[in-house]
Amino acid sequence: MRSAVVRWFDEAARDLPWRAGSGKEPTPWAILVSEVMLQQTPVARVEPVWRAWLAQWPTPAALATAPTADVLRAWDRLGYPRRALRLQECAQAIVDRHGGGVPDDEEQLRALPGVGEYTAAAVRAFAFGRRSVVVDTNVRRVLARVVSGTALPAPSYTAAERALAAALVPDDAADAARWAAASMELGALVCTARSPECLGCPVADLCAWRAAGSPPDAHAARRRTQAWAGTDRQARGRVMSVLRGAHGPVDRALLEEVWAGEPQLRPGQLDRALSGLIEDGLAEQDEAGRYHLPA
Repeated sequence: MRSAVVRWFDEAARDLPWRAGSGKEPTPWAILVSEVMLQQTPVARVEPVWRAWLAQWPTPAALATAPTADVLRAWDRLGYPRRALRLQECAQAIVDRHGGGVPDDEEQLRALPGVGEYTAAAVRAFAFGRRSVVVDTNVRRVLARVVSGTALPAPSYTAAERALAAALVPDDAADAARWAAASMELGALVCTARSPECLGCPVADLCAWRAAGSPPDAHAARRRTQAWAGTDRQARGRVMSVLRGAHGPVDRALLEEVWAGEPQLRPGQLDRALSGLIEDGLAEQDEAGRYHLPA
């Protein structure tokens, strides 16, 4: 299985700027930034923002001292802007604890703000060539289908999944990093959630799910899906869009005017959005009652 996937990857892999061998070798900081941005955002939206971000803040030290308002504006429309705050806190911690260099130790990485099990493993593998168990949503889906014979993995990451993923990691560190990148790419491009391209899959003949007749998702009833329009997430995003584009503090009257032009949003959502953004450190209110990004 591994050799077939890696051979496919060698021919089909996307030329992404944060990958080694893509031209100019990315720094560990550049790879860490890419992993944080890619957590919940597609590659096509991340790439231009990642390039601009690294041009402005090429090192942790540069980001650590940047005005928070500039950081949130640079995050633009990647979504989940708390990631931008955590990334700046991460940069500050790297400067304070590690002299400005991204650590390669798993425990030290996971102690950084905003860095969890997956991000730490990915940075160790892709930035430092360490042997790591790198498992994202794409890898989980590939293993669920090819090995376990299920349409999609369970809603929550299980110990059994982690054990399976760990057992498949090659002993050699370089091979392990290659396998991690290849299995992620296979899930992103071929073994997709909704429309898998089984005819173009390098392990179609080995796939337990395909051999079983491609049964439906056994966990479908447990998966929650929520439309974007009219949600509190949309409300928060709309407020953030106004604050990012403003040249100074914003009166509530302007926000209410914007709200009137958004038929999906209800009046009460504005108060919730403002309160939540202030609580999360993404917005502030001045003495005159106006709203702005953190300084």
